[in-house]
Amino acid sequence: MHGGVEITKRVWRAAQLRRLPLWIGGALPWLAIPSGPGLLAWAGWCALDWVKLRRRVTFEWTAWLDGAVPEMEDSAALLEGADSPIARLQQQRLFDRLDAVISPAQLRRIVRQHVSAGYPIILVSAVLAGMVWYATTRPSEAGSAAPAGPVSSASAATLAGLTIKLAPPAYTGIKASESGPGDLQAPEQTVVSWCLKDGTAGDNRIELGNGEVLEPGKACARWTATESVVWRWRGQRHTLRVIPDQPPEITVLAPTQMIQDLRENATGAAMAIRIRDDYAIRRATLHMTLARGSGENVKFTDREMPLPASSDPKRRDWSKQWSLAELEMEPGDELYFFVRATDNAGRPQTVQSPTYTVRRPAPEQEAEEESAAMPSLVKPASLRSQRQIIIDTEQLIADMRGTKMAADDVRDRSERIANDQAQLRRRYGQFLGEESTLFADNAGSGTGGAQQRDEHDDHEGHDHGPGEHPQEESHGHDHGSPNTRKSAIVNETQHILETYGHAHDEAENATMYDEGTKKVLRRALVAMWDAEKSLRAIAPKTALPPEHKALEAIKELQQAERIYLHKTAFTPPPIKEEKRMTGEMAGAASYRREQAADGSPLPEELRALVAALSGAPSGDTALPSLWMRTANDWVRTRLKDDEQRLAAQRAIQDVADGCIACRPVLRAWLRTGAGEGRVLLQGSGKVETPFARQWREAGAP
Repeated sequence: MHGGVEITKRVWRAAQLRRLPLWIGGALPWLAIPSGPGLLAWAGWCALDWVKLRRRVTFEWTAWLDGAVPEMEDSAALLEGADSPIARLQQQRLFDRLDAVISPAQLRRIVRQHVSAGYPIILVSAVLAGMVWYATTRPSEAGSAAPAGPVSSASAATLAGLTIKLAPPAYTGIKASESGPGDLQAPEQTVVSWCLKDGTAGDNRIELGNGEVLEPGKACARWTATESVVWRWRGQRHTLRVIPDQPPEITVLAPTQMIQDLRENATGAAMAIRIRDDYAIRRATLHMTLARGSGENVKFTDREMPLPASSDPKRRDWSKQWSLAELEMEPGDELYFFVRATDNAGRPQTVQSPTYTVRRPAPEQEAEEESAAMPSLVKPASLRSQRQIIIDTEQLIADMRGTKMAADDVRDRSERIANDQAQLRRRYGQFLGEESTLFADNAGSGTGGAQQRDEHDDHEGHDHGPGEHPQEESHGHDHGSPNTRKSAIVNETQHILETYGHAHDEAENATMYDEGTKKVLRRALVAMWDAEKSLRAIAPKTALPPEHKALEAIKELQQAERIYLHKTAFTPPPIKEEKRMTGEMAGAASYRREQAADGSPLPEELRALVAALSGAPSGDTALPSLWMRTANDWVRTRLKDDEQRLAAQRAIQDVADGCIACRPVLRAWLRTGAGEGRVLLQGSGKVETPFARQWREAGAP
């Protein structure tokens, strides 16, 4: 097998030597130009040719040897491998005579017969290289031999000696530059200088699109770029675009949610912040507020921490894994934090991120004890009752599994738990305006009266033996007792309502909660209904999941008891002490802002200008005096988009040059500045009715 590998390498080496002049010769024309893309394309073709040659030699070298060497006895294929003993014997014989039969010179002749040198391909490569060279050098030669024509506007401006110098503000860190006339871009507050060389004659005025006219002479004409404008000099119009300073951009990477609840076994909280600015960040701070307590007994602790600067002044990346001890967070606390960043602009811009909340859950015991701070609809007794229902249900399921309980005992315990669930459901349902039959709460002793009434209702319709319910002897079923009759005499209407009616919650109470609280209440009531149905069907195992859902809804109401908001109320300016209690209104202006009415009149100058622009198509209508100032002021204040403002400034310059066809364009831009639906630009303040028109035409006095 070793001999077979050796002969294969020898054939492949001879094939490569045969093809090598082609690969080198084809690259020489591209090196002579020189042409990088052409050389790269030729290298790619050579790689493809090498792969094809490799594949051809691998599959055809045995046939080459069999056809050129009779001593191989058409058995060259055995040099690669032999499967049978006879084949291996023949393979050994071929290996013994291989060196004597095939010499290196003979092997090169065999390869030369089957692999071409490819000299025509070298010729094609040379022709292509010549064409590329001719195509790349012809424009420069033609340009140098072309006759001198009229000088372009930019060249004429350069020859005239106009130079524009840009001096950006120091805080941007951009160096001053100098260039010829053309479209320019500059940061906001850049000082633009138009300078002329000595001895320059002609009209050298610089007309800006905002109406200003600068006249450079021996001293340069300077202008501070505050807005994008169109400027022109000697009839050539150019654009100067102003890049406004962007405020810092704050991104809070961790936590990923606005409100993050930590796990019970959490030991820390992660914070990651990224700040970006177009020039530099002067100051960045992290503000944290720790809230502790519940209800009205909530204490807030504020902290402020500067974020460190990085090597790049345009960005600040900060992250930290806080431990709960560093944050001083105890179970039940909430941490609110936001980031504030200021850039280094001439007028610093300060940006503040949204407020993020990190909550640390309180232990279950504390959650029950602190439930007094919950809203009025979530009472401590209600929370304990729902937990007690779950405990009683789990105990019933465990007793049913562990001991053989009688069917009556199972039914009795399940119905008692269902009665407790029904009482709790009615207590929560009254806050959504649902029906309630807890009239005993008004006459009895708080919740106990309602519970006693429910127990009476629950046992109604069952046969009780004597002594089975001893409390019935004292309670009785006589609704016509003297006390009841006495209360009926005092308030007979209330007695009838309590006896035969159904009480509904007031409309105010049904709408006093926000929609989110109502959704949570509905979810809790639906879960309580499902649990009650399963308990009354003597299926406590099925009632357990809805009971847990109801408890989760109640806990969600409890956790929403505390909401942190920034102070956003309006604080009016203080009144001077000498003005108080004097009754004098002078100097005590109202802080209320006057709102602009929809039908507020437009400037009279603008009305006259639009009317003149809408005149005769021949352009005989004269424009008002100082119309350019009116149009420039209107465009500057009403058109906020740079592209629209520049297009409107071009239209103003065209109309100023006497272009009659450009008047409708300027009129359209003025309408755009007035806003959609403002048709008062062409309308008159006087409305003429058909009766008034006929009266006027009839020549009435």
